[in-house]
Amino acid sequence: MIFDLDDTLLNRDEAVENIFNLIIEKCYEDVEHSAKNDMLQKFKEYDKSCYGNNDKTKVLHSFYADFPPKHRLADHCIQEFWNEYFPQCFPINHQIINIVNTIKEDLKVAIITNGSTQRQKAKIRNTRLHHCFEIVVISEETGFSKPDIHIFETALKKLNVKPGDALFVGDDLYKDIGGCQNACIKGIWFNPHKKKNDTDIKPYAEIHSLEELVQF
Repeated sequence: MIFDLDDTLLNRDEAVENIFNLIIEKCYEDVEHSAKNDMLQKFKEYDKSCYGNNDKTKVLHSFYADFPPKHRLADHCIQEFWNEYFPQCFPINHQIINIVNTIKEDLKVAIITNGSTQRQKAKIRNTRLHHCFEIVVISEETGFSKPDIHIFETALKKLNVKPGDALFVGDDLYKDIGGCQNACIKGIWFNPHKKKNDTDIKPYAEIHSLEELVQF
């Protein structure tokens, strides 16, 4: 069983809020609660618009333009700040660790994730997932990003598993489910918010919590 990382195994929304709070502490002073909520929503919008781009400088540039800071991070420090602190903003989820370890009793388990090698490895290590998985395939290392078929084939080769014997679990219908199905891997759509599927992509299965995977 192969997993996506962000928004599947890890709660990225919570991490974005945590790094936002760090930026508020570092760059702003005496922000009122109502203003802080507005700032958070804008910050989330800018983060979402840059999702998938390893360079997060644009996120802070856009945010600073809307909310001029008291203490601005220098441009050459923004990426370093994000690389160091964002992986630390993901909470450890012992329930997820237990689920993966239960699945691991019967199946090989792996991760395929898009993103920078430094940040993705740090996220996995800081959330104590690094002991759970046999392999981790990261787009920056392979030169291919989901939904490219080659990144899925790379994982299958490392696992020594045939496509028909694999399952992929992810939250993104296009990158995760469409991508893995192009590689002839069954795709399980992790849909905790019960979003409507308005695409032509038909998952092998849909789950609303990772606990449901134990039955596969």
